Amino acid sequence: MKLKEEPKLEFSLDAKSGVPFYKQIILQVEMAIADGRLEKGAQLPTVRSLAVDLSINPNTVARAYAEMEIRNIVVTQQGAGTFISDKKVNIDAIERERILSQLSKEFLTKAASYGFGLEEILQAISDLGSEQEKKEEQS
Repeated sequence: MKLKEEPKLEFSLDAKSGVPFYKQIILQVEMAIADGRLEKGAQLPTVRSLAVDLSINPNTVARAYAEMEIRNIVVTQQGAGTFISDKKVNIDAIERERILSQLSKEFLTKAASYGFGLEEILQAISDLGSEQEKKEEQS
């Protein structure tokens, strides 16, 4: 019998975005809840482990978690961890499109600064998508 694995949320921070790291963490958790990658009861990484993974100050992660707790997005159980609450988080299509557009522009600008053209970028993305599909089929 296979145990149900906890969803793995890959956090990523952008120091050049102008958005404070704690707000980036909150937005990524909200997006994961809204699109179903994180469900009620899913456990978030500990403050310390997430801070180490992201190479940031633990106080920054603690601030994000505290803010999410104030908004009832997460609940913290002393000694057990931080878990997604049953509060519904909705991010409308317009906001999702805005976020994707911003991320895409940043990526394309950076890739272009290294001399990559649009065709090369699209091919690389297609190749990565194929690799991801193969991994998903194997699991």
